[in-house]
Amino acid sequence: MATKKNSGYIETVGRRKTAIARARLVPAPRTGVLVNNKDVNAYFPTDTLRTTALEPFLKITLPGQFEVTIRVTGGGIAGQAVAVRHAISRALIEHDISLRGALKSAGYLKRDPRAKERRKPGLLKARKRKQWSKR
Repeated sequence: MATKKNSGYIETVGRRKTAIARARLVPAPRTGVLVNNKDVNAYFPTDTLRTTALEPFLKITLPGQFEVTIRVTGGGIAGQAVAVRHAISRALIEHDISLRGALKSAGYLKRDPRAKERRKPGLLKARKRKQWSKR
């Protein structure tokens, strides 16, 4: 789940639907967030998605600053934002376990299990079917 290397960084994984985000937190003199080698403002086009991805930092206040590098694959842009939030939350707990209560009560540690239901044979979609006709 989470690994701490000798080089001083914390690496965790966050997931949502089919999106997978690997976050790496490195203590640094100033804060910076890179998502797939792009600035977080360039990667997530809307304020809502940016806020969603960076909510763990807004929820807590840390005296230490971090350089965050995230590799995210799969899913859509909204699922990726929630996966990034999940990964950052897990990494912050690895850094300081006392943050767990605040992040858990906000719901950032739960891996949202909702995903698209599979299509069943004989149906048009997962549950949609052709209209039944009596005659």
